[in-house]
Amino acid sequence: MKFKPIYLYGILALAAVIILLVVSQQSSNEPEHLSMEPNQNIPDDEVHKQLMEKGTTAPSRENVSKEYKENMARLKNAVETNPEDTVALKNYADFLSASHQMNEAIPYYEKILKMNSERTDIHFALAVVYFNKQDFAKCEEQNKNVLVYDPQNQMALYNLGAIAATKGNNNSAKSFWNQVIGIDPESETGKLASESLSKLK
Repeated sequence: MKFKPIYLYGILALAAVIILLVVSQQSSNEPEHLSMEPNQNIPDDEVHKQLMEKGTTAPSRENVSKEYKENMARLKNAVETNPEDTVALKNYADFLSASHQMNEAIPYYEKILKMNSERTDIHFALAVVYFNKQDFAKCEEQNKNVLVYDPQNQMALYNLGAIAATKGNNNSAKSFWNQVIGIDPESETGKLASESLSKLK
């Protein structure tokens, strides 16, 4: 069965963000980073539950909850009190990112990387941020940074294949996905790579 290219690339992009979100959740207890369009359901997670006052249906400046504001202030204060505390920096950056304040989150993630460039969890967090910002070049760069320190990382390899496929670089996508399968064909990422390969043929 052949897919139209636009439809296929949409599937691959969705698969890529799913993998990125899985990674971000594995490396953090913070919720998924989802875009909030006006007609989209609000994610049912702790940050979004805190975001709105009870009885409201969509977040706005007027109905941001007291709990959300208190948590934001607490996390910001932890960073200001000890700006070298990477746990505090990551917690605050994750909260900002989950609150759709991605531009504000980036400098905190980058500060952690200045202290320890081998933090693959932070590279993945930035990959999610850049994916949500539709900056696929920087998303690709962050996945490649993961591979510098973890060359067998299936998720980073899969993501690079998905990004290549969205650009129409099918040979590059196949190469990345075959690497994923070669590492562990039975893993969830390995199975996803096999499915994606079958759709490219």
